[in-house]
Amino acid sequence: MSILKNNDDLKKLVDTLNFKEKVERSLALIEEAYKKYGDGLVVANSLGKDSVAIWDLARKVNPKIRGFIVTTRYKPKATIKFMNEEVARFPELKVYKNDVEIPDKLYETKPDKCCDILKVEPTRKAVEEMKVTCWITGLRCTEGRTRTDFKEVEERDKGLVKLNPILIWKEREVWEYLALNEVKVNPLYGLGYRSLGCAPCTKITVEDDERAGRWIGTSKCGGECGIHTRPLKNIGGDGI
Repeated sequence: MSILKNNDDLKKLVDTLNFKEKVERSLALIEEAYKKYGDGLVVANSLGKDSVAIWDLARKVNPKIRGFIVTTRYKPKATIKFMNEEVARFPELKVYKNDVEIPDKLYETKPDKCCDILKVEPTRKAVEEMKVTCWITGLRCTEGRTRTDFKEVEERDKGLVKLNPILIWKEREVWEYLALNEVKVNPLYGLGYRSLGCAPCTKITVEDDERAGRWIGTSKCGGECGIHTRPLKNIGGDGI
């Protein structure tokens, strides 16, 4: 049976597969997807630990696989520097950004609107311009409360398949992979961050939830920016 069409119990896989088996499964998912979608298969690289792991896995399958990065005016300087270094190393990565004028500190008053403008809209542009039919993400079901109902292969947005190859990996397994494969990571992790986003909306916390430090003090606390919950192709909202 095609691994892209599996109906495996993900919660069971999280705890029963060992690290080597999870890596092999991730590579098999990407390899089969690349055979099926070809150049339409594109990696979404947020420059976080999970994304750089995914990017490395994808390049092991085929170094010509393309990727895109969505950045914003509020990204930390360390992230921007790391982004520029990654783009210089990998010309297959294309950067998208929305420079439209927005109200000052919109991230405090209307955080959903801020993310929609600065993150979701550029992602939609990337999907359209790069003619994406299947995008690869670094989502993990153990990452936080908002990421427990995703599947390894899904089509929440009609006509756009999403592949989540490391969905069943645990946080320590991501770090194990990065260390073993000598993958460069954002230096902000060295300061204690566990989940990275825009500077005003990302804090260091001691909570168990990896994403607890995101959007603290707002209605989005520990939530999502929207690229995984908002339609990217069917803007009218009928496909998600």
